[in-house]
Amino acid sequence: MIHTPSSLNGMVTSPHHLASQAGLDILKRGGTAAEAAIAVAAALAVVYPHMNSIGGDSFWIVREPDGRVHGVSACGAAAQAATLDLYKGHTTVPWRGPLAANTVAGTISGWEALLATVHNPLPLEKLLERAIDYAETGVVITKGGAEIAAAKDAELRDQYGYGAAFRPDGAPLREGQVLKQPALARTLKKLAHYGLRDFYDGHVAKEIATDLKAAGSPVSAEDLKAHAATTPVPLTTRIGGADLYNMTPPTQGFASLLILALYDRLKVVGTEHFAHVHGLIEATKQAFLLRDRHIGDPAYMDFDAQGLLSDSAALDALAARIDREHALPWPHVPQEGDTVWFGVIDREGRAVSAIQSTYFEFGSGIVLPQTGIVWQNRGASFRLTETGWNALKPGRKPFHTLNPALAVFDDGRVMSYGTMGGEGQPQTQAAVFSRYAAGVPLQISVIMPRWLLGKTWGEESVTLKLEERFDPALIAQLKSAGHQVEMVPHFTSVMGHAGALVRHANGRIEGASDPRSDGSVAAW
Repeated sequence: MIHTPSSLNGMVTSPHHLASQAGLDILKRGGTAAEAAIAVAAALAVVYPHMNSIGGDSFWIVREPDGRVHGVSACGAAAQAATLDLYKGHTTVPWRGPLAANTVAGTISGWEALLATVHNPLPLEKLLERAIDYAETGVVITKGGAEIAAAKDAELRDQYGYGAAFRPDGAPLREGQVLKQPALARTLKKLAHYGLRDFYDGHVAKEIATDLKAAGSPVSAEDLKAHAATTPVPLTTRIGGADLYNMTPPTQGFASLLILALYDRLKVVGTEHFAHVHGLIEATKQAFLLRDRHIGDPAYMDFDAQGLLSDSAALDALAARIDREHALPWPHVPQEGDTVWFGVIDREGRAVSAIQSTYFEFGSGIVLPQTGIVWQNRGASFRLTETGWNALKPGRKPFHTLNPALAVFDDGRVMSYGTMGGEGQPQTQAAVFSRYAAGVPLQISVIMPRWLLGKTWGEESVTLKLEERFDPALIAQLKSAGHQVEMVPHFTSVMGHAGALVRHANGRIEGASDPRSDGSVAAW
């Protein structure tokens, strides 16, 4: 029997059980959901190094007990030395190596900004305690982590610092192997002692800058010192029965909200039938067309994302473009990525939806020896052109697939939800939310089969991928409507690692984790 766990005092969900427990420890010590989320983030950076790192970026949405919703955007910009001249001879930014490590890592600044919203927070030593312990004493490599390490070994093993950190026996990490990260433990201890700003301007910053220079990265000490997170008001849109929230550009949060806003206008009743799946897929296409035309660093945008999400007439017009019977032909360049989503709700009703990433598995592949930090390759998404969408420029923020989601229902329920999965993030969010909003239990909403329109990692096909558990009759209907269907194994990580938490008006909290991940719900 599949059931959805419930509790009253607080709950955490994340894609790794040890990280969920780290957050629960903080809730039990009286910490807020924001503090617990930092503990989860730190633990994930240790126990899930193939998915995220403190050398990546992060985004956060928080709903306070009084109903106020605020955000943190911890996105690093391109280095001042990351000019087109640096990439002469290249047609694209390399996916791996020092030239891929061309943006500042924003994650730690996100923790710093989030912690600044907490009155009388717990000491950093307490928030980072579990992560430090996991780095020192070791963590057992999961099946998924071992599979990724093996699959990506050829492109990672010769990168600066990677072999020493993640090939300790001269071979890819194996399932069941114990991985220790002493350099990362020392770094987390220094941040706990000196403060999180030390990552950008202090002892840790000096070590980072020295190693980045030795690796050949354009990111300098000056770039680190100039960085700070921002605190934007999240994007929002209204659908029947709920207000939805997601992160501002340069993330694709706009697309995630637009999919559900358009789908809401189709007035579909029920789930798991043609109108449900086809409707969400076609809404996804409309949202992605606008996303890829307009969304990036807001400093370079001339498009009002919030304006469209608030314009009922414009949303009606976009929804009218959806053919309810036939698939729109889909020549599309998808966005890749690998990341972690996690959520926390505390006993006061404070809800956090957060996402943290290095972009590709193990990011750029660069691992800084002094600090043990895996550096992201988010800047590999930049285009090597003078002008246009996501063109490389010093100081410019790259387009991000990351987007944490949050919903507030008219009946008082607050839902924190999200997933990893690059291009699949908005699609999985739409699947999970639409099912739950239609009355499907939360855990079942996450477990049920999912779809992905576009590429998967390392593949060139841009088909509509369906997990094998879908009803054969529905699959036949989708094919007849013109969808180019490809079947993939059930419970495949290609469909992301989703999770969700819901707090009801009476204080009851429900949580769901994804069997496609190594995660769990932790509650008390």
